Amino acid sequence: MRGYNPYLCKKFPMKIPDLRINDFDYNLPTGRIAQYPLEDRDASKLLVWKDGKISENIFSNIGEELPPGCLLVFNDTKIIRARLIFTKPTGAVVEIFCLEPLSPVTEINAAISQTGSCTWNCLIGNVKRWKEGLLEKNIIHEGTLVTITAEKKENLGEGCFAIEFRWEPEMIPFSDILEYAGVVPLPPYIERESGSIDVVRYQTIYAKNQGSVAAPTAGLHFTNRLMEKLRGKKISFEHVTLHVGLGTFRPVTMERLADHVMHGERISVSLSTIKDLIKYKEKPVIAVGTTSVRTLESLYWMGIKMITGNHGIGGEVSQWDPYDERYNLNIPFPQALGALVSYLDHHEIESYEGFTRLMIVPGYKFRVISGMITNFHIPKSTLLMLVAAFTKEGWKTAYEYALVHEFRFLSYGDACLFY
Repeated sequence: MRGYNPYLCKKFPMKIPDLRINDFDYNLPTGRIAQYPLEDRDASKLLVWKDGKISENIFSNIGEELPPGCLLVFNDTKIIRARLIFTKPTGAVVEIFCLEPLSPVTEINAAISQTGSCTWNCLIGNVKRWKEGLLEKNIIHEGTLVTITAEKKENLGEGCFAIEFRWEPEMIPFSDILEYAGVVPLPPYIERESGSIDVVRYQTIYAKNQGSVAAPTAGLHFTNRLMEKLRGKKISFEHVTLHVGLGTFRPVTMERLADHVMHGERISVSLSTIKDLIKYKEKPVIAVGTTSVRTLESLYWMGIKMITGNHGIGGEVSQWDPYDERYNLNIPFPQALGALVSYLDHHEIESYEGFTRLMIVPGYKFRVISGMITNFHIPKSTLLMLVAAFTKEGWKTAYEYALVHEFRFLSYGDACLFY
């Protein structure tokens, strides 16, 4: 029968884990949250968790702890200065936090290249002081006075609004508007204003593709010197891109995990990287950061959905796809990624562009990664649940160790290697 697909003609049950968010809570004293980076990126402490056994090192020595011949996968997203501060004639300060583009395009690289005007989904700080009218801000761009205006167009809910930006001279790209007028968007648990130190330190040294409003913080520990040391140990590198959104900061508020709606993020992975991942099927793949974990594991599910005829290029991995029995076919990751390669090669496409809401929680079976480098995460967060999926109950022992031994927590804090 033309077009027949057995996967589409059957109903498959979902096996969503029955988990409670309170099981992923711990006491994090505010004094343990790092407010500033250390003087040297790679001077952070490193907690090493291998098969349930904990040891301690310095991040600059991570090459001694990594499995020989492994592949490190980095997220090369670059933070945009997404916070724009406007002052009304009354003196009231209104902050606009740009989250994602809405028009005339939604693809991030095209959006920040727009000239003259654009509309973004934004969070508004002090919104009660901006009921109507335009906000205006003047900056100097390469010796030229630039006037920027912002106008509320639509209430999108949850504190977000569609904001139309216009500026003159019109030929300047929006990326320059953000670069010259914007402020580095530090996480809410860093209780200070961003400063000049954050322009450099809240960005990885390999950041390349603009689009994030938060840093993939595990990568903040790497230096050029350390990268050279790792190359000397025959450790290989690959890069993927996941643009980190504000959802990464949002705690899970539902009691039952099954009721939580996972935030979505855009990913991009080159064809050559996917081919290299397949070549590494017999060697350890270590993801640098939870964003790299989600990207790599999402590639697997994208491949599976393509094999089963339920996914097209540019499609989405939903948060519960791994728990849908139609996709649990025990297909090895080289075969799943091979489906992506075949499609890209056939259509002469150089990179896979997609969208993921993948939610990795205890009970998840990792298909691509062998380990991860990550920072310590906030209680009751999806990031902590991802770590718990890898370590099972081991995350509790690791976090208790870190608290007792004076590790620094969260974005500017110390690191972990789980392997």
